[in-house]
Amino acid sequence: MGAEDRENPRERRPHGASAVRRGGAGERHRGSEPRPRVRLDLPRVPRRTFFPEYDPEAFGRMSEKIARFLGTGRFIVWMTVAIILWIAWNVTVPGNLRFDNYPFIFLTLALSLQASYAAPLILLAQNRQDNRDRITHEQDRKQNERSIADTEYLTREIAALRMGLGEVATRDWIRSELEDLLRELELRRTPDGEHPERDERDR
Repeated sequence: MGAEDRENPRERRPHGASAVRRGGAGERHRGSEPRPRVRLDLPRVPRRTFFPEYDPEAFGRMSEKIARFLGTGRFIVWMTVAIILWIAWNVTVPGNLRFDNYPFIFLTLALSLQASYAAPLILLAQNRQDNRDRITHEQDRKQNERSIADTEYLTREIAALRMGLGEVATRDWIRSELEDLLRELELRRTPDGEHPERDERDR
């Protein structure tokens, strides 16, 4: 017994679920904590990151709404009205009520900040539109390929039907064949191959 254990000690180790249970029991017995089991039927807990998390789809939809609003005449009108009111306020009101004196540095900073944010949002909206167009074109291409394949299949079937109809007996052909058979039968019934019409005329 001792010799067999010393020759191959790995063969006596348990395998499968029993090995996990025994191994866990041994680890608990030794004082170490068991490794938690991973549940495959549950979603993985997201890892904590130092960067702020956001929903790309929601952010993309918001950027498209902003870009769509920036490209309307309403935005231009409201922007023009706001700039006129800004300049008029800082020119006409008394000096202690002005918040942006000439040369309107604060207004320039606000417009630059708006432009710096508007450009990436417009680019993001364009990228999303390009992705949608690419997917639409891909679907259209696949649909066209299926339509071409169906058209070729129908063309082959129609050609096969035409070839098959060329060998089908028509009504006129069958009628002519039957008439020939009737004449042949009438000739066989009359003696000496005389035609029945001539006999009727002779009578």
